[in-house]
Amino acid sequence: MPTALVTGAAGFIGYFTSKRLLAEGYDVVGLDAMSDYYDVALKQARLKLLAADERFEFVQARVEDEGVLANILSRGVDLVVHLAAQAGVRFSIEQPRAYLDSNIRGTFELLEAARAHPVKHLMIASTSSAYGANDVYPYVEAMRTDHQMSFYAATKKACEAMSHSYAHLYNIPTTCFRFFTVYGPWGRPDMAPYKFTKAILEGTPIDVYNHGNMKRDFTYVEDLVDRLVALAAHQPETGKPAEHDSLSPVAPWRVVNIGRGKPVELADFIAAIETAAGRKAKQNLLPMQAGDVPATWADTTLVDALLGPQEHQTSLEKGVQAFVDWYRGYYGV
Repeated sequence: MPTALVTGAAGFIGYFTSKRLLAEGYDVVGLDAMSDYYDVALKQARLKLLAADERFEFVQARVEDEGVLANILSRGVDLVVHLAAQAGVRFSIEQPRAYLDSNIRGTFELLEAARAHPVKHLMIASTSSAYGANDVYPYVEAMRTDHQMSFYAATKKACEAMSHSYAHLYNIPTTCFRFFTVYGPWGRPDMAPYKFTKAILEGTPIDVYNHGNMKRDFTYVEDLVDRLVALAAHQPETGKPAEHDSLSPVAPWRVVNIGRGKPVELADFIAAIETAAGRKAKQNLLPMQAGDVPATWADTTLVDALLGPQEHQTSLEKGVQAFVDWYRGYYGV
């Protein structure tokens, strides 16, 4: 059996990624710090489901702790999916050191571990926030990404650059993937779908930034994981990149957008939650928050070229209904 290491395995995307890799026949080592950035009980509930498969092994540790990742890779690992990070644009304004430690130092420790104990494919989570101040849509991987709007985005962009240098120096096949507003069951409490659903069901106002003039490329979590796991078999090789490819000419490295490719007005997303919940939202309209951007929209030309067009995409209505149904069931609402 091939072995995969998933960092951040108790997280939202980490849970679904680990679950899918187990289904694909991998033995999975899941690492997570179980930090209290949000409700630890939610992470424990995800882990309990993963632990039902005897091929899942859990390690509780921080990625930035020296030697932890090297010790795991020394046992023989084929694939690494690095999802562990301090998340959240707004929290990075309040607690930037947490992002320096988890995102920068944690990724450095992973790169050093992969240098000492090579893997077949190193996959590193980045973010659509890396596109920063770009206001030309959709976002294409070849765009310049020099003007990040938050320290969170800056740390993720730095991790892309760090991984490229290691890919070049030590021939480590590396794919960085930029996520676009992922949502679905088991989603994070600090994200809008969760906050909106909770408030609407409780009858309390929701905070709507930029007075609702926002667009997001909402991507259903299982659709994203389909693409992510499929990319595992497409290790980059150094060479002349084809048209639309972000492949490095000097390293086995590329960056890939993973999104739905169809931006949604925030008002339409709220309306979908209202329909699924059977209740109307009370809206507290607010100005744009520091570090945020008015729109995100993925160009999916590259990922479609590598994998073929995605045959099935979950509709906004079905995806939101699935989340609301999960929320009601999990919290007994």
